Amino acid sequence: MVETVITVERTQTTQTTAPGTGGGVSALRINIGYFQTVPGIIKLVQFFLGIICMACASPSYISATAFFIFVAVVSFIATLLWIFAYLLGIREALNVAINWIFTELINTGIATVLYFIAFIVQLAKWSSYSSESYGYGSNIAAGVFGLFNFLAYAAGTYFLYLEHKSGATI
Repeated sequence: MVETVITVERTQTTQTTAPGTGGGVSALRINIGYFQTVPGIIKLVQFFLGIICMACASPSYISATAFFIFVAVVSFIATLLWIFAYLLGIREALNVAINWIFTELINTGIATVLYFIAFIVQLAKWSSYSSESYGYGSNIAAGVFGLFNFLAYAAGTYFLYLEHKSGATI
């Protein structure tokens, strides 16, 4: 007769947390390192150029400038949300089935197309006014900074496309 011996070993694992750390918030970590990479720097450039675009174009005297400000504000808010998502590590902390890279790629691609339309409309409309018109210089500057922000969003879209193409999801 064959005897089988099974040995069971029990271990106890304890987890300690630092004082003052809470449940869900403890998963958030400040991630400054992302903003030292090329996509992080591009995101900060988009943020600061968005501020300049909004400052130069406001107040809107004509409908073309109103559209330009709309695009600048919506893109600025979206970029600000993505900056917080990267800075606080929200993408890693949330355990949801979202392809974050693809979502950001779509968001940045739409902002790129909208900025392209907006800076062309802004410059085309304001170039027909005389240079003595009130707000002429600042609105032309807004259109030029809109062009720069379009280029920044296009670069961001390109890097996100490369990252998405490589198979990254978070």
